[in-house]
Amino acid sequence: MVDIPSMTPNYYIPRRFQGKTLLVTGAATGIGAATAIRAAREGANVVCVDCKERKLQITLSKIKFEGHNAIAVVADVSKTEDTDRMLTEAVKAYGSIDLALNAASVIDGCNPTQLFDLNTHGHLLPNSIHEATDEYWDSVVATNTTGTFKSLRAELRQMLQQNRGGAIVNIGSIACLTGLPGNPAYMASKYAVTGLTRNAAIEYAPYGIRINSVNIAQIDTSIVVKDDKLTGARQKSRNGNSFDGLKTQTLLNTEDSKHSSANLWEQTAPILFLLSDDASDLTGCVCTTDGGWTDD
Repeated sequence: MVDIPSMTPNYYIPRRFQGKTLLVTGAATGIGAATAIRAAREGANVVCVDCKERKLQITLSKIKFEGHNAIAVVADVSKTEDTDRMLTEAVKAYGSIDLALNAASVIDGCNPTQLFDLNTHGHLLPNSIHEATDEYWDSVVATNTTGTFKSLRAELRQMLQQNRGGAIVNIGSIACLTGLPGNPAYMASKYAVTGLTRNAAIEYAPYGIRINSVNIAQIDTSIVVKDDKLTGARQKSRNGNSFDGLKTQTLLNTEDSKHSSANLWEQTAPILFLLSDDASDLTGCVCTTDGGWTDD
């Protein structure tokens, strides 16, 4: 058995995005934060957007500490006024935007800026359809689907006004490529992201704007850790009578001697490739960056 080496956090391509401005939603943590940091190292001016102000400032501080250009915009992507404002702030700071990553996403209906309490927020947790609440459904869809739509709308308006093309990547999930139990709102919302991606790719190709998505599986992020805990609690409450944990590993994860999950930097690579000029012939792609999950 030969393990595939994991990508190091220190790898980047110098000056690849020199002179370009990248807007990243969900930049406080996870894939959004990692992509913002690496893009800044590669020369981009980065507009970091998230509703989690304290963690957003940590991302901004890391970029600034390394001597790169970035600003932070505290915004809720489910709100039209916030997505419009994030573009206003981006243009105010850097004159235009060239690229965008829509990574803002939630896995449950809880407010990500507040501490979770099971007694107070239990009705906001993922559940099977017959047990799921309106509040859980509405909140997840508001961020993952409506938030992606409103972010795309604001980004595309600005790119059309600039009339020089651009590139956008949306974060999808293997949840929109196969069946997964226990979280109907997340799955439906990610199917919607795929639809938005394909619709926009066709509609805006004449304007030189490329739009793709990456669809990830198990990686080392706080959202995955949180989902694992919720899945465990669900199985326990049902005395193990659930298929939630039937498949939890990717092909590469299974074959790795340490069963290591993919790391964040292994996801930033295809995202930044799709945003770069190297992907000039790619649009409308629903790229499965899932370690072989959907192939095994």
